[in-house]
Amino acid sequence: MAFGGLEKKQAAAPMAEINMTPLIDVMLVLLVIFIITAPLFSHAIRLDLPKVASAPARQTPQTVALSIDAAGKLYWNNDAVTFDQLRARLAQAGKESDQAEIHLRAARDTRYDVIAQVMSAAQQAGVERLGFVTDQPQQGASGAARTTP
Repeated sequence: MAFGGLEKKQAAAPMAEINMTPLIDVMLVLLVIFIITAPLFSHAIRLDLPKVASAPARQTPQTVALSIDAAGKLYWNNDAVTFDQLRARLAQAGKESDQAEIHLRAARDTRYDVIAQVMSAAQQAGVERLGFVTDQPQQGASGAARTTP
């Protein structure tokens, strides 16, 4: 027996064997977890945004074209404005009962932080109708005409 017998031996040594089964179980569970989660750490999202075909935006008297060029300059209906002037105009537009639609047109090379600042200023001013304007896709190289809904 592993617990010893009735005789008292002088040379009795403690049991020095390590039970490896629980250690192997833990190792296999960790291995499975790492196999499942490893692809998630190296996955990157590509942001090659496609051009979209959409219906032309309707122009109403309450439509404001807010443009941002590649250098980050702001234009309110083709009039150059500073960021402080933009905030004042957005605050005025946000207070009106019949709010104007703001069509945000940003150049492809515009830095995202400029767009985010403009969107944040519009949200703080209470503007509820803000939309992005995109270009229509070009006709394909195969000569097929594009269709619009």
